[in-house]
Amino acid sequence: MSEHPSDTSAVERPRLGAIMRHLGLSILMANIIPSALFYLCLVAGNVWTALIAALVWCYGSMAWRWSTRRRASGLLLLTVVGLTAKTALALASHSTFLYFLQPAITDWAVAAMFLLSLKTARPIVGRLAGDFFPMSEDVASRPRIQRLFWQLTLFWAFICLAKAVVTVWLLESLPLVTFVAMKEVAVLAMILVGTGITVAAAVRVARSEGLLHVGLPLTPAG
Repeated sequence: MSEHPSDTSAVERPRLGAIMRHLGLSILMANIIPSALFYLCLVAGNVWTALIAALVWCYGSMAWRWSTRRRASGLLLLTVVGLTAKTALALASHSTFLYFLQPAITDWAVAAMFLLSLKTARPIVGRLAGDFFPMSEDVASRPRIQRLFWQLTLFWAFICLAKAVVTVWLLESLPLVTFVAMKEVAVLAMILVGTGITVAAAVRVARSEGLLHVGLPLTPAG
């Protein structure tokens, strides 16, 4: 007998391809484009131009989502908060070194926030899940879904710690322009690997819970 016979027909079951496109668009808007803008403006101009360009993109994206009544993106919000804090620190201190060190500090803080959220009813990954999947309260409260949120929150805490260590090591070892390029490649690689593992784990659980469209009508188990 299905574990949730009374509600599977009412749950929205998007296709995996649609979820992957939505995930890819979120990462593109919140991470890849701002990082590419920053690097291009750093090479063509200076660090202050790069800061302004990345900030304009992020705040413009937030304003566009708000004006078109789209759901707020948790990933984009995290990027905006982190970039704003780094820029404010750089302007206040007149030190670009602190600007480039700040992401490592932020990653440590985010990792701590993820770990602390494990003690709450909804770990942080559970709060961000709505960016990628239509997540009702009923779905979010299922035991397997809650366990997935807990495991992925712990996993991403370790990803953030790894990013912090790599950032500090590269900053101390490389010239500025080389550091920016290598850091973006290394961080993007970690994010993509982490995303791949996250998607694989989420798809496995979503299929077991009957939350993905499989191309055939679902019938209740006998």
